[in-house]
Amino acid sequence: MFKQIDAAELARMLEAGGVVLVDVRTDAEVARGCLLGARHIPLHLLPARYAELDPGATTVIYCQSGGRSAQACAWLQQQGFADVVNLQGGLGVWLREGRPVAVPG
Repeated sequence: MFKQIDAAELARMLEAGGVVLVDVRTDAEVARGCLLGARHIPLHLLPARYAELDPGATTVIYCQSGGRSAQACAWLQQQGFADVVNLQGGLGVWLREGRPVAVPG
């Protein structure tokens, strides 16, 4: 089973560094804002693009509410990724807590 974290724990992890962030939302969702430094790989493209990720890295996956990212975490574990983490509540919780996002472009 993959690890679940809340927004406060993600903030601590990002401050410490060494975390790969992956946003599995749609292009339209990402255009409204994303976490700074996140790599965008829409969930439907993950099977074609997961080789872009390091299976040994701590990889935090997020979406808008936590559902798609949980699917992505489970799938990546099946592909041999040892340290995948789901942001519970997704970007929605991050924003509700007043945490910063970047607007692409």
